Amino acid sequence: MLPKQQRTRIIGIDFGLARIGLSMSDESKIIAMSLETMKAEKKSEFTVSKLINLLNLHQKTCGYAIESIVIGLPLMMSGKHGLLADEVQHFVALLSKAISVPIITWDERLTSVQADRSLREGNFSRKKRAQKSDAVAAVIILQNYLDFRISDMERKVLDTQHS
Repeated sequence: MLPKQQRTRIIGIDFGLARIGLSMSDESKIIAMSLETMKAEKKSEFTVSKLINLLNLHQKTCGYAIESIVIGLPLMMSGKHGLLADEVQHFVALLSKAISVPIITWDERLTSVQADRSLREGNFSRKKRAQKSDAVAAVIILQNYLDFRISDMERKVLDTQHS
């Protein structure tokens, strides 16, 4: 009898120096949903450790394995790396030493603006928007990645059909 294939999900991260927004995909990897917002520690190493512990607990509790992690890369509008993008790259380097799944950086330009606009349209108070914006941004980052993945798979299927 074949072993039961473990359910997997993709994790989305909106990295910030104060807070880190987390999201996860559904099992079919079509829809992103909010997971939570985590307070960042002063040292990146401690933040990574805290994140790994939180993800391990969530995996055990919900019965899935992480397939990959998508982390927003805050590029400047010109496409260049700024100070926060360098912080993300450092965080990714630390995270990749602590977890053995692929980590994908994803252009997150304007996701915070999009998240804030969505929360404002939902009539959330400024305080509630501040509490939820990182998790919503993580959902947007992950959903953008999932949508790209699906369209990329569809494109490849069409290419093989026309070859």
